[in-house]
Amino acid sequence: MMEIRGDIEIAKGNQQALSNQYQESKMLAKRLEWFQDLKLGVIMHWGLYAEAGIVESWQLSEKDEWAREPVAFREDIKVLQRDYWELITEFNPTQFNPEQWAKDCREAGFKYLILTTKHHDGFNLFDTQFSDYKITSPRSPFSTHPKRNLVKEVFDAFRQEGLAVGVYYSKADWHHPCYWLPDETKKGRHASYDTQANPEIWLEYVNFVHNQLEELMTDYGKIDLLWLDAGWCGQGQEDLQMDVLIEKLREKQPELIVVDRMMGGRHENYVTPERKIPTKDQLPSKAWESNIPLGNDWGYVPTDTFKQPKEVLETVIDVVSKGGNLILGVGPKPDGTLTKEEKEIMRYLGQWLLINQEAIYKTRPVFPIQEKIDWKLTQNDSFIYLIYTGEPKNYSEVLDLKDLAVTQSISKVYTLSETKLLSEELDQSSKAISIPKEFFQDVYPVLVLEKA
Repeated sequence: MMEIRGDIEIAKGNQQALSNQYQESKMLAKRLEWFQDLKLGVIMHWGLYAEAGIVESWQLSEKDEWAREPVAFREDIKVLQRDYWELITEFNPTQFNPEQWAKDCREAGFKYLILTTKHHDGFNLFDTQFSDYKITSPRSPFSTHPKRNLVKEVFDAFRQEGLAVGVYYSKADWHHPCYWLPDETKKGRHASYDTQANPEIWLEYVNFVHNQLEELMTDYGKIDLLWLDAGWCGQGQEDLQMDVLIEKLREKQPELIVVDRMMGGRHENYVTPERKIPTKDQLPSKAWESNIPLGNDWGYVPTDTFKQPKEVLETVIDVVSKGGNLILGVGPKPDGTLTKEEKEIMRYLGQWLLINQEAIYKTRPVFPIQEKIDWKLTQNDSFIYLIYTGEPKNYSEVLDLKDLAVTQSISKVYTLSETKLLSEELDQSSKAISIPKEFFQDVYPVLVLEKA
C-alpha cells in the first residue's frame, strides 16, 4: 500500500453530489459546468517557505515530524520556528513580474489560477488589515516595491490574460495567537487549546478568518474560486461557522465556487484528489480536480526533481478523458521567477495544446471510460476525439471503433493536426478505420470523429 504523505488530509464527511436543497444549488450547477469546461489550471504555492527552500510551512508544526525529514530547516524546533517567522525580513522577490507569469501560463494552456494568499504559517501575500504578518508590513523589504500587494498584482495580470482566478487560503493560521497560543505547549497542525473550554479565544479567531476572507472577496476584483485548505479546520472542535461565512462571501461574489477541501457536504462544491488520478472505478460523483505538482513539492525547493514534460501531458490527457480537471503545481523562486524546469514543461504543454486544444477544453468523457489501452476518448456535442497515447509506430493500423465502445454513427473521420480526411477509410458496417503510419509519428496525435 502506498504511503500517504503527511501533508495530505484524508477526506471526511459526505463527498457525494448534493441535491438541490440549498439556495446556491442552481447557481452552482451552471458554474460547475463552466468550471469543467476549463479543464486545466495552475496552482502557485509561494511564500516564506520559498526563501527557506523547504516543503511549504509544515516544518513549523512540532508534531508533524515527517516534514523535517530528511533535513530540517533548523535542528532545534524553537530555533526553527523563530528563524522561519523572521524570514519576513528576508523575503524580497525583486524580479517579481506577474504579467510574465500570466503570459507564460496562458501560453501553457492554463485556463485558471489558484494562488496562495496565506499558507498555514500565517504569512499573507496580500495587504490584509487584520494582521501585521504580511508582505506589506514595514518589516518586509518588499513593502516599498510598487507591486507590493502581490495578490492584487497577480490577479489583475491573470485576468488581463483571460484566465479565471481563485484564492487559496488556509483556514489554519499558526502565527495567530488565537490559533497557536503563545505558550510552551507542543504545537501541531490543530488549534493548540480546547476551543470549547475557551470559546472567547476561538470566537476571536473565527472573526479573524471571516474578516480576512471578506477582504479578499471585496478588494481584489472578480474571484471565481475559493480553495480552502487545512482540511482539519472548520468543523467540530474548530467550528468556523461555515454556513454563515460562505453566505456572507457570496453576497460579495455571487457566483463563487467554494472548495472546502476534504470536508464534504455543502461547501465542498468539487473534490480535489491530491497527487493522484482516480481510476474509472473511483471517479467522484461530484465535479473533481486532480492536483499534482510539476516537481515533488508544491513550493520552491532548490533540490526538487521535476516530472518529464511528456509525463505531465499524459496526465492532462488521462484526467480529462475521465471527466476531471487538473491543476498543476508551480512554485516560484524567492526572487519571483519561475524555474527553468517549470517553464520547459509549460512550453511543452502549450505547444501540444495549441494544435490539439479542441480535444481537451469544453469536453466530457465517453462512457464506458477506457483504461489500460492506447486510446483516450473525449467528446462534445458534435465530435468524439480519440487521443493516441501509445508508443510511436512505423506502420499503418486498422482501428475497430467497437473495441473502444464507440457505437454512434460517424459521418466523417479526420486527423486533428492536419485535418487529413480519413472518411473514405471508414467502414460504416464494421466501424473500422485505416490509419496511416504517419499519424503515429506525432506525440499523442488525435483523431476526430464527427457524429452523424
